[in-house]
Amino acid sequence: MKENEEIPMVITPMIRNNICMNAHPVGCEKEVHSQIDYIKQKGPITHGPTKVLVIGSSTGYGLASRITAAYGSGAATIGVAFEREATEKRTATMGWYNTVAFEQQAKADGLYAKSLNGDAFSHEIKKQVVETIREDLGQVDLVVYSLASPVRTDPDTGELYKSVLKPLGKPFSAKSINPETGEIKEFTLEPATEEEMKATIKVMGGEDWALWIKALKDGNVLAPGATTVAYSYIGPDITMDVYRAGTIGKAKEDLENSASALNQLLSPIGGRAYVSVNKALVTRAAAVIPVVPLYLALLYKIMKAKNIHEDCIRQMQRLFAQKLYSKTTETDDKGRIRMDDWELRDDVQAEVNALWPKVTSENIHQLGDLEGYHQEFLAIHGFGRSDVDYNQDIDPIR
Repeated sequence: MKENEEIPMVITPMIRNNICMNAHPVGCEKEVHSQIDYIKQKGPITHGPTKVLVIGSSTGYGLASRITAAYGSGAATIGVAFEREATEKRTATMGWYNTVAFEQQAKADGLYAKSLNGDAFSHEIKKQVVETIREDLGQVDLVVYSLASPVRTDPDTGELYKSVLKPLGKPFSAKSINPETGEIKEFTLEPATEEEMKATIKVMGGEDWALWIKALKDGNVLAPGATTVAYSYIGPDITMDVYRAGTIGKAKEDLENSASALNQLLSPIGGRAYVSVNKALVTRAAAVIPVVPLYLALLYKIMKAKNIHEDCIRQMQRLFAQKLYSKTTETDDKGRIRMDDWELRDDVQAEVNALWPKVTSENIHQLGDLEGYHQEFLAIHGFGRSDVDYNQDIDPIR
């Protein structure tokens, strides 16, 4: 194979155990452009950020944050992600394609955009980012922490930690759905050990967020009054035992508790640290959490009927425009920004709870929005779009 020779192939979704193993470069590009168009339509965000670092910038809320900052307030953005490029035999990850598409469009529109691909947990990447900010931007006024990794290598000890999705104290049983087939059945998860819980906190808690902010502050690349925000989730009673009251919930609590310490760290420069509790959405992680896909199918139908459904880009536009950069940033009694306010509305949850015992494999398409769930799942990987010809040969290398 000659260097730079095109390797055309027809790319169709390869789904295994609710995980999509590939991505479509053109579909990912269209998805990024759709999000950019939405932010442009919403108009400028008053007093928004101007120089932004997004840690975990290639998919989901991180990507939407980067797009919102760039096209909502004209911000220069630096993104950090760990993605796999394409080879002759397989596509790149969706995050790789998203990042390429965003950078190309941002630069075409005259916006500074640079991305670093590597392990965000490492000291090396932190040093590279500090140097890049210092050389290119001087300082940043917003740091978004949106990492979603199942494993983390401790940068000091070299020990590898793996997160687990398990309940605590006792087994958890509930119904769940196979989104591909629509089959609903009972499942049981055994409780986590103490070591598994601690490992999950090590991976998904607030330690790395704090290390990032300390590295940026020590490097003098945080602007006076800089803001940092990390993303979390609480969820409803239905998912409580497996999520918020389980191992991941303990990690999210640790993340949220880190905000107060970071506020103290940032106080000398007039900075602030927030945790934003976001709405449940279809993500690669959510697709493999028992209970969650079924909950999302019901939730989507209810919220769409009430005209309050938000995807990642809509959620982030509202966060930036109405919360982070409004005159007053409203928080709950624990200092958290609540972007799950519509999801957890009493009327919404009452309808979910009423449907939960009734839903079966036979009536899921009537009671829930499984089609909407599946469509969103495909879309984040670049598939299922009406404006893409999926029968066309595509070069996966971008």
